[in-house]
Amino acid sequence: MNNESIFKTFGVATGVCVVCAIIVSFSSVALKGLQEQNKLLDKQVNVLKAAGLVPTDGKATKAEADEMFKSAEIVVVDLATGAVVADADPNKVESDKTNVVALTPEQDVAKIKTAPKQAVVYRFNDEKTSALKTLVLPISGTGLWSRMNGFLSLNADLTTVAGIVFYDHGETPGLGGEISNPVWTSKWAGKTAVDETGAPVVKVVKGYAADETEVDGISGATLTCNGVNGTVDFWLGPNGYGPYLKTLRGDAPATEANEN
Repeated sequence: MNNESIFKTFGVATGVCVVCAIIVSFSSVALKGLQEQNKLLDKQVNVLKAAGLVPTDGKATKAEADEMFKSAEIVVVDLATGAVVADADPNKVESDKTNVVALTPEQDVAKIKTAPKQAVVYRFNDEKTSALKTLVLPISGTGLWSRMNGFLSLNADLTTVAGIVFYDHGETPGLGGEISNPVWTSKWAGKTAVDETGAPVVKVVKGYAADETEVDGISGATLTCNGVNGTVDFWLGPNGYGPYLKTLRGDAPATEANEN
């Protein structure tokens, strides 16, 4: 092979690489809007599943999700005080990388290292009375292998579980991965989440649940279940939504926090 052939080969290879790079870049830009729409739809559907408005093993079109989501009141909460943050933009709050606080090892029962200063929650209210029907709370924690992201919902009494959904995790399929199985998540409905003082009491146990504070364990997934327990304990506790829930129950004065 002479030098001219070598240069031609490199030239063709370079040209192909450039063309492929342009196509990939163009596709990424062109599809970005669709990807964002799908991401929003997925989030809405999982919130609706936690609220019991969409079956946990079902789906919803964008139009259906948008219509059902009209009944959601999106609220920004200051986790430290439990106050509603007036005029806060939920999208900005969720995308603000400075909206975090470091957790001490004693606080970090969910093993997430940091928690948001302000969090977005979803209230589903009665259409006629505007009274709270279901409160959906974003939750996250570490399982055996991965970060587990989901939503936990409480009934109007703010004491019993309405539902739970884990929509994003990397736990072992058939074992810890069962946390996203609707058959298992359905067992949370009606369980007592907190006691009379507001302290978290609901637990995933080994074997079968013995009372209203226990949820059946997942065989072969003890460490994942421990992660679920830590996750729920954290977000229902004093460093999570505890202060906000206390305010809603009337145990503390309802106040508003200024947007930072």
